[in-house]
Amino acid sequence: MLHLLRKKARCIISLRAFVIGCAALLVANNAHTQFGKRELYMSDHDAKPYYFGITLGASSARFQTEFHPRFLQYDSVLVAEPVNSGGLALGLQATARLSDRFLLRFNPQLMFMERNIFYRLKYPDFDGKSEITKKVESIIISFPVQLKFQSDRIGNFRVYTLAGFKADIDMASNARAKKAEELVKIAKYDFGPEFGIGFNFYFPSFIFSPEIKISNGIKNLHARDENLKFSNVFDKIQSRMIIFSIHLEG
Repeated sequence: MLHLLRKKARCIISLRAFVIGCAALLVANNAHTQFGKRELYMSDHDAKPYYFGITLGASSARFQTEFHPRFLQYDSVLVAEPVNSGGLALGLQATARLSDRFLLRFNPQLMFMERNIFYRLKYPDFDGKSEITKKVESIIISFPVQLKFQSDRIGNFRVYTLAGFKADIDMASNARAKKAEELVKIAKYDFGPEFGIGFNFYFPSFIFSPEIKISNGIKNLHARDENLKFSNVFDKIQSRMIIFSIHLEG
């Protein structure tokens, strides 16, 4: 229960920090417009058929798990819970203008993350520990394609929402590892939907765009092995991520 409460608290704190940061930028933007001579930056940007940018991101990632029907029959593992972990991302983006409201964006990224699992054992291991956290490290190349719906521009500010689909390749996948007694095997490929919201802040030479999105995997990533005590308790493992991104667009 304490683990679940900590997960919920972290997500709420992260979301509040994102909202507060964006609100502060909006207030500063409006204040500068009201009390200073503020021109409309990049006024011809909306006429561009396409444009490019870079992405810097941080993620809160975890696994969504389902126990195997035989879990209650095992006596070595009493508790197995996914744990929220952080990650970093770096990417490029290309955006095509479909209309005044709709944009199509391709945003490939390289993501470094951990998605860990906490175990409580009935019998201590060789080190005398009965509580263990198994680290599942991933280096993911993600290929998201997203449709953006944007509002009217208000001075040098705009809000948008997005929905899309991603395909992921985990370059650190251990699904084929032979010495895997202490591992949870995870498959190499994943795919799933993404949904998010973001804000455009226009500056003289670039657009600063903070964004938050939910990225969920559909595929069962678990390469189950009946002989592995840390792995055989699960039937299904899926990816769950909340990603905070900063896009710098030209």
